[in-house]
Amino acid sequence: MLTLSLVVTSCSLSKNVREERKIINGNWILENVGYESNGGSFKSMLFNDANGFCFEGSTWYFLENNSTGSYTIPTTNSVCSGGARNIRWSVLENENGNNKLQFKYIDEKKKDIYGRTGYRLDIVSLSASQMTLKSDVNVDGSPVSVVYKFSKQ
Repeated sequence: MLTLSLVVTSCSLSKNVREERKIINGNWILENVGYESNGGSFKSMLFNDANGFCFEGSTWYFLENNSTGSYTIPTTNSVCSGGARNIRWSVLENENGNNKLQFKYIDEKKKDIYGRTGYRLDIVSLSASQMTLKSDVNVDGSPVSVVYKFSKQ
């Protein structure tokens, strides 16, 4: 009985992660993609999918009960390949700082498309109406942070 309780306890989500998942659940609009660095302008390819500016105005859907969702890039111009992309998502607890939202691409049958490849973004702030995520990358050897600002629909 003790072994069973240890297994159940070790596999359960922390209260903090459960709360963040509940808040994230639903529809969001990615209002702005910004960059924090030492200066300069950037042309970025985000999530091996599209240019950063293509993601502005994209709609994101997170379904908490089965950890799936999608995002849809609008077809505002010929540079952006619009349409929906299916994802599996979760919140990764980080004891040393902000938790992370992680996701990977899945197909219509909810199977991983690229194997174990996925993306992790720091949860900088999260409320019932706003979410800010950040990912750190290197550009020509210099650190740059990509900042994603969402509003809940």
